[in-house]
Amino acid sequence: MAIVAIIGRPNVGKSTLFNRLVGSRDAIVNEFSGVTRDRHYGKSEWNGKEFSIIDTGGYVTGSDDVFEKEIRNQVIHALDEADMIIFVVDVVDGLTDLDKEVASLVRPYQKNIILACNKADNSDRVMMSHEFYQMGMGDVYAISAINGSGTGELLDELVQRFPEEVEKEESEFPKVAVVGRPNAGKSSFINQLTGQDRNIVTDIAGTTRDSINTHFNAYGFEFDFVDTAGLRKRTKVHEDLEFYSTLRTIKSIEESDVCILMIDATVGFNVQDVSIFSLIQRNKKGVVVLVNKWDLVENKSTNTLKEFEAQIKDRIAPFVDVPIVFVSVKDKQRLIKALDITLKVYQNKTQKIKTSELNEFFLPIIEKYPPPALKGKFIKIKYVTMLPKPFPAFAFFANLPQYIRDPYKRFLENKLREHYNFSGIPIVISMKKK
Repeated sequence: MAIVAIIGRPNVGKSTLFNRLVGSRDAIVNEFSGVTRDRHYGKSEWNGKEFSIIDTGGYVTGSDDVFEKEIRNQVIHALDEADMIIFVVDVVDGLTDLDKEVASLVRPYQKNIILACNKADNSDRVMMSHEFYQMGMGDVYAISAINGSGTGELLDELVQRFPEEVEKEESEFPKVAVVGRPNAGKSSFINQLTGQDRNIVTDIAGTTRDSINTHFNAYGFEFDFVDTAGLRKRTKVHEDLEFYSTLRTIKSIEESDVCILMIDATVGFNVQDVSIFSLIQRNKKGVVVLVNKWDLVENKSTNTLKEFEAQIKDRIAPFVDVPIVFVSVKDKQRLIKALDITLKVYQNKTQKIKTSELNEFFLPIIEKYPPPALKGKFIKIKYVTMLPKPFPAFAFFANLPQYIRDPYKRFLENKLREHYNFSGIPIVISMKKK
């Protein structure tokens, strides 16, 4: 799946374009320049091609902003990792010196770059966009991110220029991505299992180089492991290791069946862990949480483990049907148990339930606990089936599907989880017109 990065100086409308492409209001949009400090990740689809989008902070130089260096590093990493770049400029402000600086930064990367001239929401502004041809960046796409005009032509060109998809040989074994913050113990985990120091392990966070695929066949298990990266060449190392790691983590998650989310028990389950968990959930992948370095936690009591587990579930709610295993990679404690649970999660993800069996189970429950009536209309669910997806997805056919609210969908999901084993697996429930 291609990765597209949106770059440009502050306040040209990058976040508005991001929101337009992913169809949500995920990114903060504000009139003040430089509001986007962090990256935002989303997915989009055009002409049958799905791709990931990274919205970077605005590129700035010479300001007093304490975030200036951080934002600039993020843009550089995005250029280094993305398959395609959308370079956004502002037709109202015209060509600025900072636009020229960004252009000079972009050119040496020899990437597929599309120049999007934003805020061109009338014919006069479309004409004004021709000024940007002098940048020598090829065609200028006049768009209005806020109302969508011109974005269709931009996307047509974008997906047309995606790199050719290489036919990958499908593995017959579960693909397991080991993900987590830098220095949580991902590489050590794989090294302990394989008995080989294939991955560099140091006390410095983020010292894994490129993502490393490891075929594992031992203790009665056979997996293809992917250890996500944090760092490349020494010259590429900036303060923002986490951003580089995030890009690689995205790729690894998208290509996996099950993700092992490695947590550092001495640090706790923090915001970055929640973000990675959300990435796994949004990509509909199986997940097992491994709490590593449990042996280093001091002053443990009888309830310490339960309290730590409760804190994790509180942060990941409402999707809490997730196995959590407390391990010590260094001391090889409970690693086989972690593998066993990972295999079970994969089996949960790939199980298929017959339509007749589903209806036999669900229809009596729905008859006893029907969806609440709305606006005086009675809702009747007549039929349920499992959809042919690479993750558990169920379609419920009803006379008025638009009136069935999320609380009732969660009720149906909970019933599924009570009766069938979907531990560690996100479930998708959709309502369709009968």
